[in-house]
Formats: sequence, structure tokens, C-alpha cells
Amino acid sequence: METAEIRKRYLEFFKERGHAIVPSAPLVPENDPTTLFTGSGMQPLIQYLLGTRHPEGRRVADSQKCFRAEDIDEVGDNRHTTFFEMLGNWSFGDYFKSEQLSWFFDFLTDAEKGAGLDPSHLYVTVFAGDPQTGIEHDEESVEIWKKLFAAKNVDGGVPKYVELGSEEQGSEKGMQGGRIFSYDVKKNWWSRAGIPSNMPVGEPGGPDSEVFYDFDPSGKMHDGKFGANCHPNCDCGRFLEIGNSVFMEYKKRDDGKFEKLAQRNVDFGGGLERITAASNGNPDIFTIDILAGIIKILEKEIKKEYHADEKTTKSYRVIADHLRAAVFLLGDGVQPANKERGYLLRRLIRKAVFEAHRLGVDSLAWIAVVNETVVSAYADQYPNLAEQKSEIAASLRAESAKFLSTIEQGVAMLYDLIKERASQPGGKKVITGDEAFILFTTHGFPLELTIEKASEMGFSVEVEAFHKKFQEHQDLSRTASAGTFKGGLADHSEETTRLHTTHHLLLKALQMVLGPMIKQRGSNITSERLRIDFNYDGKMTDEQKREVEKIVNEKIAEDLPVIRTEMEREGAEKLGAEHEFAQKYPDRVSVYSIGPKSATQAEPQFAQAFSIEFCGGPHVVHTGEIGGTFKLTKEEAVGTGIRRIRGIIEKR
Repeated sequence: METAEIRKRYLEFFKERGHAIVPSAPLVPENDPTTLFTGSGMQPLIQYLLGTRHPEGRRVADSQKCFRAEDIDEVGDNRHTTFFEMLGNWSFGDYFKSEQLSWFFDFLTDAEKGAGLDPSHLYVTVFAGDPQTGIEHDEESVEIWKKLFAAKNVDGGVPKYVELGSEEQGSEKGMQGGRIFSYDVKKNWWSRAGIPSNMPVGEPGGPDSEVFYDFDPSGKMHDGKFGANCHPNCDCGRFLEIGNSVFMEYKKRDDGKFEKLAQRNVDFGGGLERITAASNGNPDIFTIDILAGIIKILEKEIKKEYHADEKTTKSYRVIADHLRAAVFLLGDGVQPANKERGYLLRRLIRKAVFEAHRLGVDSLAWIAVVNETVVSAYADQYPNLAEQKSEIAASLRAESAKFLSTIEQGVAMLYDLIKERASQPGGKKVITGDEAFILFTTHGFPLELTIEKASEMGFSVEVEAFHKKFQEHQDLSRTASAGTFKGGLADHSEETTRLHTTHHLLLKALQMVLGPMIKQRGSNITSERLRIDFNYDGKMTDEQKREVEKIVNEKIAEDLPVIRTEMEREGAEKLGAEHEFAQKYPDRVSVYSIGPKSATQAEPQFAQAFSIEFCGGPHVVHTGEIGGTFKLTKEEAVGTGIRRIRGIIEKR
């Protein structure tokens, strides 16, 4: 089956079971400074897992766009991608393990309404328990899975349960004829921060149950370099995880222990591309329709088949993944830059162009064709891509052309360096790790190209020294990122909540001072400061900055009520409620209005409200609770036509 058919069947399947189908959130998280990108289906729904009522009810499902930057260096094998869609369904304090596991199993094995997978190719894992937290082994899920497999007469109706423990123990023990396996917290516990010991205070998490598809029941695919014996979490390629049901019912306390949330939640995520690959019986993700379409373009342009050789196969996978991801990031407002999201987008585009260059293609005509292919493939599900197709194509071409120019400059610098080294008496024919690193960081010249060009001149490169330098660079970047993105709305702290409400006041003040055309283009709020990106062509004057501060502080002093109202999306749009750029919203939405002083829950309040925005919260109840004076600390350009403001609250 094609990807669109799997997505359609999944959403219809859960709609029939009482789920409201909600649109995907953008790849750029709204009001979540803990991460650069939306990397999981639950990320935009965290407040509802913590207890806030969802406007669409207690059961929702979607297909969420996701981007995981940490997988960039893994792309090239048959399963890793940076961009993917995560099929998801959630229960906010409604159904739990029995319904969830049964429904997902039914979807996977139903040939008419689901993915039509052979149940004998499915293997599952559950939580083994954790002595450190005291959270017990998930025996309930084991019994549910036994009944589900038995009903399909898998393993003669007697599926076997095997305790494995760690991944290493799994390699030692092997399958043992099992169908259901238990692993420790490193494999069958899920939270955004990973294992329980890494979770911050207030973070929700819980045991999970994962489903794997077996592409090689004979076991001949297993390679001993991945361990003595194969098991579901083995990396040899035989098994592919296709879905994960998280039973999110715990929250970390101040003392490091765990307590039950006020409601038991189900948080399910299933890789759309992976389920599609399983339905087609092919472990290579890049053979599914959407990615295969890109590869066909490359085969035509480069005149080499996908599986011509290992190098070509890897390059095609990198190009296909990176350009698809770049199209989606551009569609959600990210532009190439030298830091944060823009840096990662630039890296994707340049790596794709570099791989094509290595295969002998310096023309950029194929990039427009790839863009057209991606946009067309997703037109029904993500119409914003079609609306921005020309702008996306222009950005791709501009960045690609800039990189080709960089390659020419880098080659010239490298040749000068080699020429100088060769002229030195007794000079070693070696490019040092520092020199290769400078070429990479300062001029964007890839290490692979340095090695290739140096080799042509009889020179070698100190690769290990380069990687050591690169690792130091990454460690520094991660430390900086941790400082930049620490805290955030996810923790619902008082300081963050105050700044979140101030953010609403600031956006309205900017519109009053600079003009009604001002729209938010991104936000980042921690417990220490707020940040807003907005469209504006010029630099703000000092007078404009003072006027914005004045308006915000007047509204804080007026102690206006902040009111949450649930309403139909169309009604909120007619009221002129502000909302995030490029984001699709469900039919019912949560709206926060600020003011007037005499506001009530009745709709007439909106006619006199100071600010109205689509938002999930949290907020103060009255603006006076912000408890200080707003101060604009920085205003700068971050891209063509995009400005950025940072601000703080100074305590009185």
C-alpha cells in the first residue's frame, strides 16, 4: 500500500472508535523552548496529558509531522530518516491498556480497514519493572498480548512470554521461541527525557509496549556483529519497531520519586513510513512510494540505479531524506541560517547537494523536480506546501547555489594549503585535523570532500584528530543549547506562565505600534525570558520600543482578566483571534482573551478584549499576577523580513 492509504485507514479506524481527528502541529514547536523541533506526536499535547481539557474531548488521533535532528548522522541505512510522520492516538483519562493494545493489533492485522499485516510477523515488548522507582512489571499487558495472539492462532494459540531485561541480556538469551518479551527502563519506558533518572521534576512518563515487524522469520538475516543472538531490539535489520503504546500515568516529584498523574493516559505513536514498509514486506524505508519517487528522479539525473553500489545507495537515501525534510521545514517557516533551526536546515540542504556533487551532478535543475515531487505527494494532507511551493523552491535553489560556490572556494583554499605544504622542505603530505576542521566550520567544506581532494594530490587527512575537534565542538554546542532551551512551558512553572501571558500582551502591542500586519513567526519562552519572532521589514526605532513597553506595562497595571474559552475554530477566526503561522487547528479550539475589566464568559466580551489568541495555556488569571515591569532587552533581525524580540519581567 501507499503511504497516503495507510494514513487514511489509520485515521478512519480511530475515528470509528470515537476519536476526534486533529491536524498536525508545525515542526517548529509553539511555546516550547525545550526543543528546536517537534519530534514526537505527544509533544504538542503535553498539557492535555497533564490534565488540561482538550477542546475536542478525551479521545483524539492525528498524523503528526516530526523532525529529529539527532538522526541526521544515521541517515544512509535502510531505516533512519530525519523527517517522518507519527500516527498517533491518545486517551486523556479515558480508555487504557486493554482497548489500546487490542485496537492497534486489530488495525495492524485487518486487511480491509488496516495495514493487513500477517500477525505471525509481529512481536511485542513490555515493561520489565524498575527496582529504582518501584514501578512494577507490566503483567497486565503480557496477559492482553497473550489473548490477542492466541485469538489469531499465532504459535498454535499458545504465545510464549520471555523475560530479557537489558538489550545486552537480550543478545545473550535470544528469542527462546518467544512472542512477548520484557525489557528494562532503557527500552520499555517512555518520556521526552528518556529513562526515569533523566526526567525533570513534573515531567510525565510511563511504561510502554512496543510492536515489532519481523522481515525475516528464518533468522538468516542476523549478523553476529550485532550480538550472539537476535531479539526484537537487535539492530541487525531483521526487526523493525512500528508502534509504541505508552501508558503515561506517572509524574516525577521534587524528591525524585514518582507519583500517579490525576488521570491515566494512553500516548500512542506509530511510524507511518515504517508501517507502510511493513505492509509492503520490504525493510528498506526508501522503497515506499514517497521516497522511491525522489530516488527515481535521482536515477534519471545521475544515470545510476539505486542499488548500483553501496556508495550510490547511501547517497540516494541521504538526498531523498534531507530534501524531503528541507521542504517541510521551509514550509513551516524555517530559513537557512548559521544557528539553531536555520543551521540544521542549511546542513540538510548542503549535505544533499554534496552527495549529488560526489556522484557527478553539479546542475541544480533536479532540486526543483524533487521539490515538485514532495509537494505533490503531500498536497492533500499538507496543502500549505503547495501554497508555498515557489518560495520553497527559491530557498532551496539559493542555498544550493551558495553551497556550490562554497565548494569551489574550499577546493581553491585546500589546493593552496597543499601547494604551500609541498613547498616546505621535509613537509609531510598531511592535512591536519585542525585544518580540516577550519575548512568545515568556517567555509562549510565537508570532511569527505577534503579527504577526496587531498587524496587526488597524494595527501592524507588526520581524520581522528578532526573527529576529536568536531566532538568538542558538538559538546560545546549542546551545552549552549541546554542553556538556551532550559526550562520552558512544559514545566508550567509560575515564572514561565507569567511570561507566557506577557507574550500575548507583547504581540498585540507590536501590532498597535508597527501595524496590524504583524504576525507571530515563532516563539520561545523560558522561566527567565520570552522571545518572539515576527514579520517586519525594518529595524524598530527607540521610540517604537518604548511605546511597546509602555502598552504592555499599562495592561499589566490594569490587572485585566485572562479568560479561556472553548469554541468552534471558524467562530474564533471570525473574531480575529491570533494564531500560529502555518499551523492547522482542530474544529474546536481553546482561545485566551485578555480584558476587558468587566469580561465574563459570555461571547460579547470579545468585542472589547485587548488580545484574543488561539492557545492551550497556561496563563495567569489576571495580568496583575505578572508581578513586575516588562522590559524589552533585545531587538534584532534573524532572517529576511523577520525580526526577533527578547524581553524579561523585572520584579517590583
